[in-house]
Amino acid sequence: MKANQKDVEKAMGTPKAGSSLPHALATMSLSLIPTVKSLLLLRRRKLVLASLAPSRTSSSSSSPLIRDQDLTVEVRRGRTELKNVVFGIAASAKLWEKRKEYIKLWFKPKEMRGIVWLDQTVKKKSDGEEEGDQEDKNLPPVMISGDTSRFSYKNRQGHRSAIRISRIVSETLRLGLEDVHWFVMGDDDTVFITENLIRVLNKYDHNQFYYIGSLSESHLQNIFFSYGMAYGGGGFAISYPLAKALEKMQDQCIQRYPGLYGSDDRMQACMAELGVPLTKEVGFHQYDVYGNLLGLLAAHPVAPLVSLHHLDVVEPIFPNVTRVQALQRLTIPMKLDSAGLMQQSICYAKSMRWTVSVSWGFTVQIFRGVFSPREIEMPSRTFLNWYKKADYTAYAFNTRPVYRNPCQKPFVFYMSNARLNSSTDQTVSEYVRHRVPHPPCKWKMADPAKLNRVEVYKKPDPHLWDRSPRRNCCKVMDSGKKGTMVINVGACSEGEISEV
Repeated sequence: MKANQKDVEKAMGTPKAGSSLPHALATMSLSLIPTVKSLLLLRRRKLVLASLAPSRTSSSSSSPLIRDQDLTVEVRRGRTELKNVVFGIAASAKLWEKRKEYIKLWFKPKEMRGIVWLDQTVKKKSDGEEEGDQEDKNLPPVMISGDTSRFSYKNRQGHRSAIRISRIVSETLRLGLEDVHWFVMGDDDTVFITENLIRVLNKYDHNQFYYIGSLSESHLQNIFFSYGMAYGGGGFAISYPLAKALEKMQDQCIQRYPGLYGSDDRMQACMAELGVPLTKEVGFHQYDVYGNLLGLLAAHPVAPLVSLHHLDVVEPIFPNVTRVQALQRLTIPMKLDSAGLMQQSICYAKSMRWTVSVSWGFTVQIFRGVFSPREIEMPSRTFLNWYKKADYTAYAFNTRPVYRNPCQKPFVFYMSNARLNSSTDQTVSEYVRHRVPHPPCKWKMADPAKLNRVEVYKKPDPHLWDRSPRRNCCKVMDSGKKGTMVINVGACSEGEISEV
């Protein structure tokens, strides 16, 4: 916005004889700078709020729209949909060009609302101009976090950006968005499986105070910070009423904890003052580990997979591709059956004396010999602790070695493709053997190395988590294809168990 000469003359009046018009104009231009900046910021805020207005569909007319969420009258609890969730994504300008590719994998602008909160404006590499809010239609709008210089930060090992990030939920609340049930916090390298997030949130009454998330995989991390804290990288959810209560007291609360390290512990400190404990949902994953996530993902807990984090730290979840390409491949089964993604099933090829573990949509592992379900459902240590000098006793859960005997090294088949057979209403996922050297084995039994691929048949089960938690069952089927194993996965029938 620029002021033309006539506007300036009108504002200042007609100059008298002998006055210095150029000097007056310069003075007026300088005085207009703060006003122009304020108008630009206001315009930007209005554009962001307009983009965040929830879409109105015919289905929403059946339930009343709450325009004033401060009403004290009791409102019938309604189911949460994606449009009722607002994401607050913590990001930095320095890493934005790289990290935004993760957000594109899961964020759906036409179905979701969210804000990316940056520490400063991002510059384009091409012409040096600011990146506009609407430049990339596959990303949430971008806003700049408020100034936090007034807050004290005294932790010598951390960074004061923790204060900025801890206030994202409150800053998002102050935008005044309508029809919000939950605020969900995450980092720019967090990938959400949003359908499963909604499944988890619908277990809880959004009209009550809820603080939902999960812990670190590192026992030492949980000791140093808290076993009652949700780790923000893995994502956490705060109900609307709790976010309102937090916003009223958070700035004063933050001032009382200048020595804390990060944003997560500041948030938990304020939750403790509000008297709200962490509601743990193990499908939120911080992944405070290094190396290969195979062991963790192949033995995922019996719970919906909600999030993945630290994707720049760990290896790509599928071999021989980039991190983003690996996650793009994961979206194929995600779209077919998000509820069943990564869910483990355990069965046996008894004639071969093999143990088979299926992590649907991700991998199939075949072991020589017979392992009990109690052992196979335990993550194998393909990864390293966040504290590299710590051993396996420093995890916050039980683990097992990758193998105890050379013959027991698993043969791993990674998902290469998946599709829906519309005639049978079954998903067909294909898994190809990861060809790595195996130690010599003298056991006199069939060799899984003769297999090249595995086909898994499974009916989509969107109501899987409406029932009590239970692993799916699997069964090794007869295959007429040489070098191919065929497996059927589904809900366990009456009396069916994973029998050794």
